[in-house]
Amino acid sequence: MTQGANGQSLRLVAPMWNGTRGIHRLGGAVVPEGNQKKERKMLQFLNNHFYDVEALRGYLLQREMSKVHLKNRSFTWLEEQHGPYSAGAFFILKQGGAVKFRDKEWIRPDKYGHFSPEFWNFREVPVEAVDASDCEINYEGLDNLLLLKELQSLSLQRCPHVDDWCLSRLYPLADSLQELSLAGCPRVSERGLACLHHLQNLRRLDISDLPAVSNPGLTQILVEEMLPNCQVVGVDWAEGLKLGPEEQPQDTASPVPA
Repeated sequence: MTQGANGQSLRLVAPMWNGTRGIHRLGGAVVPEGNQKKERKMLQFLNNHFYDVEALRGYLLQREMSKVHLKNRSFTWLEEQHGPYSAGAFFILKQGGAVKFRDKEWIRPDKYGHFSPEFWNFREVPVEAVDASDCEINYEGLDNLLLLKELQSLSLQRCPHVDDWCLSRLYPLADSLQELSLAGCPRVSERGLACLHHLQNLRRLDISDLPAVSNPGLTQILVEEMLPNCQVVGVDWAEGLKLGPEEQPQDTASPVPA
């Protein structure tokens, strides 16, 4: 406590808690503007609702999964109005992928996610190829993709949510699908690849860079036996089959060091 110029007592007071979870804003603070104000609100929200990093991580993960679920909502209701080909194409384009109708040019969204609406005029034209690389398609979203009954080529490269369960659902495309790329899908394992035995019309399968596959070389051999008419690419057949040092064959013709 000190004396002011007018003789009145002055007392220094520490910042007070607001009685809940956050720190009460000092009355004399200047309210930030624009982005600073938004950042302050976000920090206050995080301070009020999360006590540790794990809780925050769980919240962010749940928020991200909600976005994925929304992106994979069913568009099958469009089938009645525009037909299955246009409905399936709309789903892929909304995901950021590309589609090719038979005898037409590829249709791709621009960097802003916009795409030409001309595909609505292709009601009776089958979609023959889909490039869904890096898209967030999951098990639920396949309902929209499976509308494309005459699909011949499908690329699911680097799709983070494509897993073994997704591959088990591709059998409705068995009559038409000839090319399939699963390159870089982090959640595809040997079990999922075994589900592809239904796709006997496949002519080319890319299984490169699958981190969940424990033995790529052996897996490729098994897949080739399962799909004898299909060219399986992307894996060195000897990868994962290398012998250990104690199993390496000895060169008996070489001189024994002294």
